Amino acid sequence: MNNFIFENSTKVFFGKGCVKEYLCCLTKAYGGTAMLCYGGGSIKKNGIYDEVINILKAAGKTVVEFSGIMANPTYAKVLEGAKLAKENGVSLLLGIGGGSVMDCCKAISIAARYDGSAWEDFWARPGVFDFEPLPLGVIVTVAGTGSECNGGAVITNEDLKIKTGRDYPKCNPKFALLDPTYTYSVPKKQMVSGSFDILSHIMETYFSEPNEDNVSDDISEALMRSVIRNLRAAIRNPQDYTARSNLMWAATMAENRIIKLGKRMDFECHQMEHQLGAYTNYNHREGLAVLHPVYYRHIYKCGLPKFKRFAIEVMGVSAEGKTDEETALAGIEALEDFIAEIGLPVSLQDLGVNENTDLKAIADSCALMPGSYKKMTREEILAIFKECY
Repeated sequence: MNNFIFENSTKVFFGKGCVKEYLCCLTKAYGGTAMLCYGGGSIKKNGIYDEVINILKAAGKTVVEFSGIMANPTYAKVLEGAKLAKENGVSLLLGIGGGSVMDCCKAISIAARYDGSAWEDFWARPGVFDFEPLPLGVIVTVAGTGSECNGGAVITNEDLKIKTGRDYPKCNPKFALLDPTYTYSVPKKQMVSGSFDILSHIMETYFSEPNEDNVSDDISEALMRSVIRNLRAAIRNPQDYTARSNLMWAATMAENRIIKLGKRMDFECHQMEHQLGAYTNYNHREGLAVLHPVYYRHIYKCGLPKFKRFAIEVMGVSAEGKTDEETALAGIEALEDFIAEIGLPVSLQDLGVNENTDLKAIADSCALMPGSYKKMTREEILAIFKECY
């Protein structure tokens, strides 16, 4: 294992009924005005909104609402939320939703307490805090990003066509409430793509040095097997509590920094998808499903032992009668088959990316990261995009 320092400041409350049991007492420590942040309004249809509003009122909170947070949250939306928080003297942000809502809230927590340009000083480049971000609590309704247990947020600057992620521990939610039954009403497509996002996060960490035996890789393999098994179960029965609770906790485990300890990783596949998304605004998680198998065929030779291990230990490939390279490729093919099995797109055309999209401009805008088995060039990224089309 490489050296590391570990800390996670988010307090997690997990299980059926946890919002009703704990939210009231949790909010008492954070002033009198809460800003309720959410997306398109589905929480008003499934009863979650009414439950939360009643709890906040019982706690004596003044509630300010901030809705309409979109997938791939924009910097303009962040500024809108920060302005609302400042004008109303908000003392607590309460995000209800999935990764997009949580990411937007983290960025708002900075912008609401910072007088300069939050984009220039915290997203365009890593920022330095000489202030405390606005406190944030989250109620998770979509399992996928694991954003509830880290300070990471990905924000799109539409004017610049740049989608950038930063992870600031100071932006960790103070508390996270995870009730698996809240995910029951999520549409199948969103549940499936969110679950693949979990798998993607784990793979991006797993396929990196060190290659020698380490605890992080052992945990990652168990998590990947769990995601595949429980996603299949949740597709068969969307109200399978065991499957939905396992997926929800796997999402948290994938991004609470535990499996990243001692790993180099670079999330290059995410870097490529971020820029594709910045230019096309398609679904982030579906984009990852398209990119991963093609990307892995470009790098597997540089990490052959790990790709062979993935094939055997995660995808259940038999190595009998196969060379190491054949086994590794069979693992990537099995991953590709699983993506098709669960109904996710397998090409950029499936995502609606048209032939006039300037793939070269997108490739040229991608960040090149050093942490995985092979550092990409922009020429190779362009080749990957073309193969995905």
